[in-house]
Amino acid sequence: MRKTLFFVAVLIAFGGTAQAETLTDIDKVNGSIRTDDDGRYGSLETVNGSIVLANGASAQTAETVNGSITLRERASVDSIEAVNGSLSIGEAAQIGSAETVNGAVRFYRGSVSRGNVETVNGEIRLDAAEVGGEINTVNGDIQILDGSRVAGGIKVEKPNSGWFNWGTQRVPKVVIGANSEVVGPLVFEREVELLVHDSARIGRVDGAEAKRFSGDQP
Repeated sequence: MRKTLFFVAVLIAFGGTAQAETLTDIDKVNGSIRTDDDGRYGSLETVNGSIVLANGASAQTAETVNGSITLRERASVDSIEAVNGSLSIGEAAQIGSAETVNGAVRFYRGSVSRGNVETVNGEIRLDAAEVGGEINTVNGDIQILDGSRVAGGIKVEKPNSGWFNWGTQRVPKVVIGANSEVVGPLVFEREVELLVHDSARIGRVDGAEAKRFSGDQP
């Protein structure tokens, strides 16, 4: 009897935490989305508009077609996707993965991506940040700076007939800055300029020749 009463008491005590949390979804066609500080959300979607996750806010997904996505300090989201727009991951913010077609991707100090980071046309820049997956681009520059770390490697793909011709004319620049590290392979299917700081550590390089530099800038 005592054991039965004990288990009943435990179920009552933790019954509230066992219930699934109700998350707020926001879905728009025309208009931006702004969350509250420390708010909890499910899906954030808009077609024409930007999305901003406030300080400490979290969401399962954030997606837009024409607009930027910004995470403020300590915000988190499982995945962010845009077609025409930049992605900004603020200080100490965390994401699962990031993908955009035409837009830059910027990671600020202490921010983390657990998965891949992808763009077609746009710079990818890490400032004292970490990417657990691969960084992938076609026409964008890549800057891994200030002690940043990329676990899954870097890949610059060869443009195909589906991409705009203007994007295939320039030579992307890849900079691995001071005290930064790329653990996985660096694979280049097209011509790039690869600049690696003397204090940086990189994995195997295929398709390019690394040029070493010292100082703050190449």
